[in-house]
Parts: sequence; structure tokens; C-alpha cells
Amino acid sequence: MGSSLIGTFGERLAEAVRRNDSLLCIGLDPDPVRLPAEMQDSTDLPGAIVAFNAAVVDATADLVCAYKPNLAFYLAHGAAGIAALEATRRRIPEEIPVILDAKFGDVASTCEGYATAAFDTWGFDAVTVNPYLGEDALAPFLRRGDRGTIVLSKTSNPGSADFQDLDIANGGASHRTLALTVAERVQAWTARWPATLGLVVGATYPGELAEVRGSCPDLPILLPGVGAQGGDLEGSLRAGLTATGQGLIVNASRGVIYARGDEARWIDAVRAEASRLREAIDAVRDAEHQPAPA
Repeated sequence: MGSSLIGTFGERLAEAVRRNDSLLCIGLDPDPVRLPAEMQDSTDLPGAIVAFNAAVVDATADLVCAYKPNLAFYLAHGAAGIAALEATRRRIPEEIPVILDAKFGDVASTCEGYATAAFDTWGFDAVTVNPYLGEDALAPFLRRGDRGTIVLSKTSNPGSADFQDLDIANGGASHRTLALTVAERVQAWTARWPATLGLVVGATYPGELAEVRGSCPDLPILLPGVGAQGGDLEGSLRAGLTATGQGLIVNASRGVIYARGDEARWIDAVRAEASRLREAIDAVRDAEHQPAPA
């Protein structure tokens, strides 16, 4: 199912940001019990999932810079769920990058299979990965110059502190949290690998995000935790925007796709919430990057 791609993931993302004037990414995470009533009653659940995702995409394609389906929501339905994921990928316009949120991480021989599935079989533009096994394990992703590899640094969940906040020696001379050490290592990898490299840092931790941005001034950062997880949108934007007012992929999933007004016109509420978020993001971007007075 692989697609013919032009340029790098970073270039395609930048063009989508420019075209739609947006840093908003919508997570396509369909939960059967939260689908609109007419879809919950369907005897074809995978078909209902595809119909739901397609409606969200059609309503928001001019408001986003990317979409991000989470693999777990499709694996839960077995082979039919994977077919729904593939159909969803085909339904998204080619000019909009799509990130598969799978947090892959294993030895290199196994990651070869993951990379082949994500990039060649399913045609995704980028994937999220877990760095715990180290650089050599991620090589199958890192060598793909037309794709993106987005590495977990500081995740949005409370339990991220268990390991990611550990203070570790950095070359014996100084100390960094594990999350910041990962970010600095990924920054170093950009000189050795052709893939577009990025990081995951949660909007629930704007202080840590500011530290990561200080060490990685230009890396794209996927920002989960906005909306249902209660992340600090404005604080995270101020902490994570690059000098050009870009550099963040602000993900919202449940707060957008399950926005509800009139049940019969549920998709209008989805578009309204996506539009509101894009406008809120752009307001901070504009305030932070006003041209200097003449």
C-alpha cells in the first residue's frame, strides 16, 4: 500500500503548516462506545470506524497540519481493525502528513518489520518510537530519508516521572533527566541519519518542554496532552515554538473527535472544536512572533 512521496517528512509537514496556517494535529482514535448513535448501531463496526474517521477528515482537512491514528484503537478489532486503519489511511488527502502512533521499539531485526509495515505496507509518513533499546535498534526507521521518526522524550501521562524524570550522569560531568538526555541524543542523531527526527513531549509538562526546546532548537515536537488530559496549551506553545513560530505538532484527539452538540449534526461540533483550537494556537503564535517595530 506504500505511497510515492515527494521530499522529506519535514518538508511535507512544513508545507501543510503553511497551506492551512495550522499546527493542529487530530488524533483518529475511534472508540466504539463513543461513536455517534447511528454508527454504534451498525453491524459492521470496522465500516463504522472508517465512516467516522472519513467524516472527521472531510470536516477538518483544511484546519490541520497532520493526522495521527493510534495503532491500539485498530488492533483491538483484529484483522478487521487493521483493514479499517488501512482504509482510513487511504481516505486522508495525500498532501496531509499522517503519523502512526505506535511507539515501536525492539531490536533492529524486529524494527525492520515494523518499519516495513508502517512505511511500505500502510504508507504512513512518520511513526512514534520508543528509544529504550538505543540507536542501533531504531536504525530501520532512522535510515528512511523520506519519513519521520518521532522519539518519546517526556510523555504526557503522570507515570512518565517513574523513569523519564530520573537524574542521570551525562558523560560524568553533569546531570540531566533521562527525558532531556534522550532529546539531546536525538538532536545528535540528526547529523548521522537521513530521516526527519522529532520528539514527543507532553503539553502537561511545559517546563520540561522549554528545556527540550532549548537543547533542540529546530526539531519538530509532537505535543500530546491537549484537551482531555488537561495540558497547558498556551504555556506549551510559549515553551515549544521555534524562533519562526513553528516546530510543534499540537495533537488533540478525544477533545475534538468526540465534541458533541446536536447529535444529529455531531460533525459540526467536531469542526467547530478543531477550528477553535487552531485559532487559539494561532493567537499565541501571533502574539509570540510579532514583527519588531520599525
